[in-house]
Amino acid sequence: MSGKTIVVLATLDTKGREAQYLREQIEKFGDKALVVDTGVTGTPGTLPDITREQVAEAGGMPLAKILANPSRDVAAPVMAEGATKIVSRLAEEGKIHGIVAMGGTQGTTLSTHVMRALPYGFPKVMVSTMASGNVGPWVDIRDITMMFSVTDIMGLNPVMRKILANAAGAVCGMAGVEVKLEHREKPLVAVTTVGITTLGAMKAAEVLEAAGFETITFHAIGPGGRAMEQMMKEGLIAAVLDYSTIEVSNEMYHAMLAGGPDRLTTAGKLGLPQVLCPGAIEVLVYGEPETVPSPYNTRTLIRHSPQITDVRLNKQEMAEVGKEVARRLQSTKGNAVFMIPTAGYDSYAVKGFGFYDPEADAAFVEALKKDLPKNIRLIERDTYIDDPAFAVEAAQTLIDLIRAKK
Repeated sequence: MSGKTIVVLATLDTKGREAQYLREQIEKFGDKALVVDTGVTGTPGTLPDITREQVAEAGGMPLAKILANPSRDVAAPVMAEGATKIVSRLAEEGKIHGIVAMGGTQGTTLSTHVMRALPYGFPKVMVSTMASGNVGPWVDIRDITMMFSVTDIMGLNPVMRKILANAAGAVCGMAGVEVKLEHREKPLVAVTTVGITTLGAMKAAEVLEAAGFETITFHAIGPGGRAMEQMMKEGLIAAVLDYSTIEVSNEMYHAMLAGGPDRLTTAGKLGLPQVLCPGAIEVLVYGEPETVPSPYNTRTLIRHSPQITDVRLNKQEMAEVGKEVARRLQSTKGNAVFMIPTAGYDSYAVKGFGFYDPEADAAFVEALKKDLPKNIRLIERDTYIDDPAFAVEAAQTLIDLIRAKK
């Protein structure tokens, strides 16, 4: 028996029986359930350990005031904020070891708001009616496990009992895992990649690991880059080889792999050693061909997979990307290096393939050079990004920056 404490987060006026059942299942594993009530108007269907009054108070508004003129617009943010503060504090104090919640649209929204505030590695299980669709709005960049409830969460039946029991088993099992997410002696170095820059990124990671570093690779598809930069803020990552900066251009032109307006700014602001490359930065990513908007749909399209279609940016657009990349790097502290393989930024852009356009790439470089901060050294190599020699040099350049900072 692990003897861990698991938060059960639920609106007890509508999910009281289910929360009590989860409590019983958690106790069967030898753990303790701490039931937190995020309901507002109805009568709790089971006794909470932390009451809705306590949650509302922590959220900045007494429950009596909410009930004077109850509405979801007012109540939901208060209860979400209160539950987040309470659960986060308990996690920081080491008094809880996992969280499980259940809900529909409202319950999922509130509960995952709480979960996203918890550290990476902290067990988070969300049983949701929404988990068979796009879970991006609820998971975002956090390690939340979404479990589809199959039925609506309204009473106990053979299906719901089994699913809730599985959820209890999942969160208790996670809480009992001995592996911890903690700093080690080897510095952790982040590497970004997408499928069409993978060979180069793999070689670079190999060089970094041979030099005594641990690497953590992020798929640069939007959430990947944002998760990497969040881990930088949390002090988990010591340096970055930003091999694939495709998320910047996709953000600019509203494509699928958008990395947000702050992508490419965090490492510089924190003063972390960084080497940057324009991996796949000329590529916009869309779904099936019919989803590609005008004017891109008249250009050369490459089917990356049955569900993914790639488009190449032209000369004028690439100049805009170069300008934007330089702008995002303006707040870079310390020294950094931007390495450019002039013969192709990914496997689709080398000579003989559909996205080969050296004039457009040159426009990117020209705009980048014009506005790049003086403390960022620019290196150009007459090769392509997957060339092992280029990858080795990029990795070694980062190693030199890390050692120089030490």
